[in-house]
Amino acid sequence: MSIKVKVYNQEATFVKDLELATNVFGLKANVDLLHQAIVAQEANERQVLAHTKDRSEVRGGGKKPWKQKGTGRARAGSSRSPIWIGGGVTFGPRKDRNFSKKLNRKMKQKAVMMALSDKIQQDSLVVIDNLEMKTFKTKDFLAVLNAFEKEILPSRRKLLLINSSKDKHVFYSGRNIKGVTIINPENINIVDLLSCRQVLISEDGIKELENKYGKNK
Repeated sequence: MSIKVKVYNQEATFVKDLELATNVFGLKANVDLLHQAIVAQEANERQVLAHTKDRSEVRGGGKKPWKQKGTGRARAGSSRSPIWIGGGVTFGPRKDRNFSKKLNRKMKQKAVMMALSDKIQQDSLVVIDNLEMKTFKTKDFLAVLNAFEKEILPSRRKLLLINSSKDKHVFYSGRNIKGVTIINPENINIVDLLSCRQVLISEDGIKELENKYGKNK
């Protein structure tokens, strides 16, 4: 069964129908795989900031507080023991903890294809024939978005724009617009796809995705 979507120009006017590759945009979602891909990506992006010092890192405590025997007090080898005030911390958070998770390449790509297929099924993916900016102008970029928001897109809130990796004018023209995330096909990921409400993708972006993911069946 073929999958066809409408293609629009920058004025949000219908241009033609585009047939999509079923092995990329026609997959059935696997909730377990999607969840696994999201958890792996967020874990790999996690920054470990919390760090406590143990007794070897706390300053001081080099001298034995008192002699081993004859004082009537408990034995103590250092004033920086975890049971002392100012001592090290036992079992505290450490910056060398590794939260990363492994997910093989085919599973990652499969999850991305499932997310794209789900956007097609929900009519949340819109294709534009060519998105180009001659200059770095946010005003021109907004004009294109306003045209699509008026005619096609229900809302510009949480919009993911996937454009050709060759065009930098589009990225720099729209990167400061609230609610709009701009990526190229090389940086497409499962978190951005599932967290957005609408996807606006160029025809060149479609071709790049089909070339990249179409080989995996």
